[in-house]
Parts: sequence; C-alpha cells; structure tokens
Amino acid sequence: MFSAFHLSRFRLSALSLIATALTLAACNAPPSSPSVSTLALAPESASGYRTDLQTRHASKHMAAAANPLAAEAGREMLRRGGSAIDAAIAMQAVLTLVEPQSSGIGGGALIVLWDGKAVRTFDGRETAPAGATERLFLQADGQPMPFTQAQIGGRSVGTPGVLRALELAHQKHGRLQWAQLFEPAIKLAEQGFDISARLHGLIASDSSLRSSPDMAAYFLNADGSPKAIGTRLQNPALAAVFRRIAKEGPDALYKGAIAQEIVAKVQGHANPGSLSLNDLRSYSAKERAPLCTDYKRWQVCGMPPPSSGGIAVAQILGTLQALEARDKRFALAPMKPVKSNAPAGIEPSADAVHLISEAERLAYADRAQYVADTDFVPVPSRVW
Repeated sequence: MFSAFHLSRFRLSALSLIATALTLAACNAPPSSPSVSTLALAPESASGYRTDLQTRHASKHMAAAANPLAAEAGREMLRRGGSAIDAAIAMQAVLTLVEPQSSGIGGGALIVLWDGKAVRTFDGRETAPAGATERLFLQADGQPMPFTQAQIGGRSVGTPGVLRALELAHQKHGRLQWAQLFEPAIKLAEQGFDISARLHGLIASDSSLRSSPDMAAYFLNADGSPKAIGTRLQNPALAAVFRRIAKEGPDALYKGAIAQEIVAKVQGHANPGSLSLNDLRSYSAKERAPLCTDYKRWQVCGMPPPSSGGIAVAQILGTLQALEARDKRFALAPMKPVKSNAPAGIEPSADAVHLISEAERLAYADRAQYVADTDFVPVPSRVW
C-alpha cells in the first residue's frame, strides 16, 4: 500500500477500530466454490479506475501511498533525514486512520527493502490463532461457509503482524526515533481528516457496518446513510493508542490493556474467533531471504512464502520470456496499446491482455495448488 525510497540509492473506540482492521485484513476465508454463472465475492469492493494520474519525478527522495495524507507523512520523514523504513512506518500509521478497510496495524505486512546493496524482506504476515482448526470455516454439515459469514466478525481474525515487522525493520534500517514516526498520524487522528472518495465508496458498499454500533456511529449518519466525501472524521481514541505505541513500542499493542481489549472484542463477537492473549504475546516477525529471478536484462526480486506474490510474478515473467524465446509472435513489445474511446484515450491490445492473462492463469493455478507457509508446509521448488 505504500513505498518510499531515496533516489541516491470508525468514531470507534480505539480497539474497536483495531479489531475492525483485524477482521478486514484477515480476509483469507475460502469463498464458496463458484459455479459457471456465479463469481466468488471479492474481499474488497473496487472503487473506480483513475485516469488523471501523472508521472512524477524526484531528484532526492519519493514516497508513494494509497492516500495522499499517508504519502505526505512519508515524505516528511524522508525530509527529516529518515530512511525508507522510517517513511514506511509513518505511512502505515496514517493509513490505519484514513484507509482502515485496507491497511492498518491490526493486519499483516510484507516488506521488501532495497538498501542500496542488497534486497531484504521482512515477514509480518498475520498468523492463525493457536485455537484455529481445519474446521474453522466449515458449517456443521461440513460444507464451506458463505464468504461473508466466514469473513465478518472475530472468526477470520488472525494474529496481527504489522507492528512487529515494522519494529524489526526499524531496528536494522531506521534512522529516526520510533516515536517521531507516529507524529503525523497522531495529529491527523486528533485534528481530523476528510473522508476520501475511496473510503466513502467502501463505506457505502459495506452492509455489515450497520450491525456494529461503534462503526455505524463513526462511518454513518444518524439515518444510516454513509457520511459524505469530505466529511471531517476525528479519532482521539486511536490517537491515544498511537501515543502509547510511540512511547512503549509495539508491546503496547501485543501486551497489557490494549491486547486484552482486542481479545475481548474478537472472542465476544456474535461470530467469535479464538485469538488469545498468548497468540499476541507469542507473535514474532521474521527476516527472510528474498525470492529473485532473472527476466531479460533485469533481476526481479520479491517476497518469498508465506507470500505468493514473489513466486507468481516470477512464474508469469518466466512464462512470457519462454514463450517469446520459442516464438517471436509472443513477444510483448510489439503489442503496443491501441487508441480507443476509453477515458485515457488508449487501452491495451487484445493480444497483450490475452497473453498476460493466460500466463497469470497458470501462475494462479500453481499458487492455489502448491504455495503455502513454508514454516508449516513444504513448497516444491526447482532451480532452472
């Protein structure tokens, strides 16, 4: 949801907000098997396609995020002399506030860092609570739960890893003091931020908000309608949580009163989960070896398992490269975008879309069949 680098190389109670982010971030429940006429429900609604984006250039540093308030927080840290990791931490804190449906300290994080010498990866993926079993998302008759039934509430909540991953990366690559990195998020939470078009669209499309008094009060008007774009939201309770994290470090979330309230929220939900205090206390992030592959004149590096992204990208690029080597008709470069009546004035060629989508279909089929968390399940590999 964000990136930062140097070019020289809901009103919810604070813990209701975090528990909501946990629920939304842990959307790994298996959907019901789709039939020919029924597509699986997407974990998060789409909110439009931007056509007004412009290329930006920088000579010293740049920060990019899903929300401009988060990007500004990252740039501020870079201008203070901070590292890319410092900027990422500041951006993640702001995203917890302004994009709670997508990104936050109640979820997981996978960090890929180029430090000017080597690629490093940090695994802060959510983990299943110790109380989870293979029947977690099955109904009494053994059939898979409908997606929404499995997703909403405490059942789908995993042990959050964001702060532990950021802590580990900061210990090795941070320059600024940890507490400084939360200043922009604290200020925005106290003074307020304007609801973005994206957040408004997702509030409007989420029918489950009305079942939570906390979320309804924060995101909805008294008549149940979504608060309008530009409405100012303040969350002093979340600011208080950030102040504790800034002062005490991630232990503020994983131990003590905040951890107890998270567990109570998850276990006390109408659709309860098993997340426990021991799950929170026992969580640790890991540094892992990156997954790198050659593609033409480039080396492409990404996240290894438990992420499937690095493997999928490597397989897609490898498939496209092998096809081009076998038959030049499959070369992507000549398949240039074509003029169209689309808002951007151009669109990808049908041949390019077909070629890439077929390579992706193969990669995703293998992903579903073979890729898992290598700490628990062997993932077959082969060096070419």
